[in-house]
Amino acid sequence: MHSIPYGRQHITEQDIAAVVEALHADYLTQGPRIAEFEAKFATYVGTQYAIAVSNGTAALHLCTLALEVAPGHKVITTPITFAASANCVRYCGGEVVFADIDPDTYLLDIDSVRQLLQTSPKGTYQGIIPVDFAGRAVDLETFRQLADEYGLWLIEDACHAPGGYFEDGQGVRQYCGNGRFADLAIFSFHPVKHIACGEGGMITTNDEQLYHKLLRLRTHGISREVGSFQNSPAFAAAAPHAEIYPGWYMEMQNLGFNYRLTDFQAALGTSQLTRADEGLVKRRRIATKYAEAFSGKPFIKGQSGIVEGHAYHLYVIEVENRIGLYDFLREHGIFAQVHYIPCHLMPYYRQFGWKEGDFPYAELYYQKCLSLPMYPTLSEQEQEFVIQIILDYYDRINSRNIHIPIL
Repeated sequence: MHSIPYGRQHITEQDIAAVVEALHADYLTQGPRIAEFEAKFATYVGTQYAIAVSNGTAALHLCTLALEVAPGHKVITTPITFAASANCVRYCGGEVVFADIDPDTYLLDIDSVRQLLQTSPKGTYQGIIPVDFAGRAVDLETFRQLADEYGLWLIEDACHAPGGYFEDGQGVRQYCGNGRFADLAIFSFHPVKHIACGEGGMITTNDEQLYHKLLRLRTHGISREVGSFQNSPAFAAAAPHAEIYPGWYMEMQNLGFNYRLTDFQAALGTSQLTRADEGLVKRRRIATKYAEAFSGKPFIKGQSGIVEGHAYHLYVIEVENRIGLYDFLREHGIFAQVHYIPCHLMPYYRQFGWKEGDFPYAELYYQKCLSLPMYPTLSEQEQEFVIQIILDYYDRINSRNIHIPIL
């Protein structure tokens, strides 16, 4: 059997045709396909505004810029995430403060966050970045209540969770990135994500002021909107009695970045979006099969399981002898992965005083976690092969009466 990665993009003839059409059009960038993708994505997640950008990291950076993170500002996030969720704060000179995870959900633990806030003077922290890790939606309603109590903003890192949701206190489905509770949310269109653009990202919000600010920051801080101009029409036209702005005029009003998406990437994203719901159905079916196959197995110490609203970017199992299983899977062409090495133990963050033992649940999770192949084109035969190899590995160990250390 060919190799089986943990994630894989699915490019169809429809996708290729959409990109080719964009390549033949008048615009390769800053054209109409950007706005089309933004509008359709906003509708998909149920938000008012969407801003397409070059990647998920750029989306996070722009969010922290728009919320005016600055040196001396402290922002709370989870250590179990891709480093960009924390790095965006550092890009602006802010301080990252980690809090532990809930060992059952693998998400940022609200009680740990609450303890940080309760044991510090009000005003110590400026914001929280919860992450919909693996595709499981954070209960943002409870985080919003906590954030409001302490005057904090929320950025939802929903890179793993387009189409994911949680149920609020009234039993209403709240979709990831809909802007109902978070000030801003971000998504990624990396190839292994639900929607692939090669690279790409999206910011969503219901805040009109933040929306316009992000549009400027995405393009060098430049505005071409007449109603936003700060210089006079006379200055703009270099004519003493000018009463209107000339067509060429624009203003750089902030120090922004070139974080734009291309039209052909947007065309690919729009095409991929048409299959997003179909992909979710397949991911949830794959997750159900994993959950049932490993239910009650003594070597399983935890798993993603069957969770309402989970978008299943990843399917995680926690196991004994993780390194042994990882190597055994690779010997059989199965390229499982580990998500993630705790951010606070990366050398860069250790320099700020973070150390082993700071977050016991996050660190224990890292010792055991393994992400199994999870993507819509994973066939039943391939998944059965993955499951059987895992079962075979532990059967061999048990038959030899080998003691398995917990690594």
